[in-house]
Parts: sequence; structure tokens; C-alpha cells
Amino acid sequence: MKINEEIAQDAPAWAQMLNLAAEKLGAVVLYATDDFFAEKENLIKPGRGIFIHDKYTDRGKWMDGWESRRKRVPGHDWCILALGAPGVIHGVDIDTNFFLGNHPPHASIEACNAPQGILLEDLHEDSMWTEILPKSPLNPGSQHYYAIEDKQIWTHLKLHIYPDGGVARLKVYGEVFKDWSLVADDERIDLAAAKNGAKVLACNDMFFSSKDNLIMPNRGVNMGDGWETKRNRKPGNVDWVVLKLGHRGLIDDVLVDTCHFKGNYPDRCSLEGCILAEGEAWESAVWTEFLPQTKLQADHEHLFKAELTGHGPFTHVRMKIYPDGGISRLRILGRASK
Repeated sequence: MKINEEIAQDAPAWAQMLNLAAEKLGAVVLYATDDFFAEKENLIKPGRGIFIHDKYTDRGKWMDGWESRRKRVPGHDWCILALGAPGVIHGVDIDTNFFLGNHPPHASIEACNAPQGILLEDLHEDSMWTEILPKSPLNPGSQHYYAIEDKQIWTHLKLHIYPDGGVARLKVYGEVFKDWSLVADDERIDLAAAKNGAKVLACNDMFFSSKDNLIMPNRGVNMGDGWETKRNRKPGNVDWVVLKLGHRGLIDDVLVDTCHFKGNYPDRCSLEGCILAEGEAWESAVWTEFLPQTKLQADHEHLFKAELTGHGPFTHVRMKIYPDGGISRLRILGRASK
């Protein structure tokens, strides 16, 4: 299994969780006091940022991050971002990659739980914010992993830097919160969507790209935006991935998308489901096949409905691909079984 290059070898276990501040999940940087040298939107892009030695703009050195100008008056800079989904935060990574003589010496983070559709002007009200990370030291060109003890549900963050400077990326690791009481019993919903609280628990291989891409919103933007295993020449090889659905549910149909996978899509796939109690290990599951081995095509959305031999309810799903290859997205469409 290929190591995620965004995460340091000695990173805490919570850094394997979903990044709630990922642009691909739907996070948005809404405001910054200053982003003169480098745009605030870079904070939530994938990776750790890059450095191009001889690249400049009309404002100075091009940098892959958020960078404010040198402050000549009292105060400090800060920005506001909306998380891709409401959630509980377990930890953050404030990454100053490639910011060496221009990083902020300190940073802090505040959070709030704001109603959907709140106006930006209303987010400037100080009383709605709670500090979840006190003023903490930053080093140049480094990842800074800070655990977050407050386990409330948050929708927005405010990142403060003292007094100014550049941060390459902000990663916010945690768990999505979905209020299922607001979902009608007959509402069709993607039970495998990250935004609905689904999680990719494990896979046997993700050499080329991460298993977590399978449940992201929208179609994949390129071949790297999917789950792809290495070439396996072992006869009869089967690669697999296990998902915990956002809610126990009945399955109506399934969408398997091989977008961008042309010479490297799996030949076939199958799907199994099971029911596990909260906290019960998936390794002990008894699986029921509900999509037999089915032929796949290159760069194609496959909608399976009549092919399904069962509908659940299930809490977990295991996808098998034969013999290896890449899948961009997996949608499990159905209704929550409450």
C-alpha cells in the first residue's frame, strides 16, 4: 500500500481521517484579511504545495499557499473557511511547506457551528467563535500536527497567523456529522457519500491513488482522483475495498464510475454487504453478495439496478475488482433504514 505523501511518517493516527477542509469535499475559503502574495484558496488544495524556483508574479515570488504582505501596523492576519461538511475535528495540520523566511511564527484556530446559508458578514461576529487551538508555534517548511480536544460539531474555522506570512496548506482531520433525523424515510440518498458520513475503512492496495477518493463529491477530475491499485500478475488476483455506509440502508441501485481509467480499469467488479453493530470489526463480518461479478468498461459510468440480487439492509459494503486497476467513484443509492 503506497504511503500518503501528504502525511508524515510520524503523524498521529487521526491524520488518517477525512480532511474536512479539502477543496474536493466542498470546503471554501471565504475571506482573508490579506492575500497579497498568494491566494487564500491555496490553503485547501491537495498535497503540500510545490515550489517553482524562477516563477514570479507582478507582486513578487509565486508561492503555493496563502501569504499576506509584511505587516507594518499593529494586529495580525486571519482567514475564514467553510468546511466541506459539518463535523467533529480530531486534529489539524498547519503546513508551512516551502515558506522558509516568510512563515508566521505562531498560529491559532477558532471554530463555529453556523446555520446553512449564513452570510459572510454575519461570520464576523466575535461572539459566535470558540478557540479550539490556542496560539501555537510554527516552524519554517514544516508540518505541525495539533490535536483538537473540543469534540463539538463545527462548520467553519478561522485561522489566525501572527503577525503575517505564509501557510501552504491547512488540513482538518475528523468525522462528518450527518443529521439523519432530517432525512425522510423515502428520500433517495447516496449512502456511500463522504458528505453523508460514509467512510472508507480499508483496502488491500492503493499504490497509485487513495481509497478515500471513491466517496468524494462530483466526478473525478483526472486519473489520480480515484482509487487505483498496482498491476498484479498473480493468477486469480482480487483487489478489494471496504466502506462503512453513512447510515444503515436499503440499496436501490449502484453507480460504478471508471472516469479517466482507460487502459487501467478493472475487467470486472462485484459488491457484497453486511450488517455490523457500532464498533464491531468488519474483519468478522459475514458478507452477502448483491452484485455478482459484472463486466466493466473504460471511462464509463455503470448504473446497476436490475443486476442487483439483493438490497439489504446493509451497514457496510465491500467492493471487489478483478484483477486490479482503478475506480473513480462508487455511489450506493438507496434509502436510510431507520
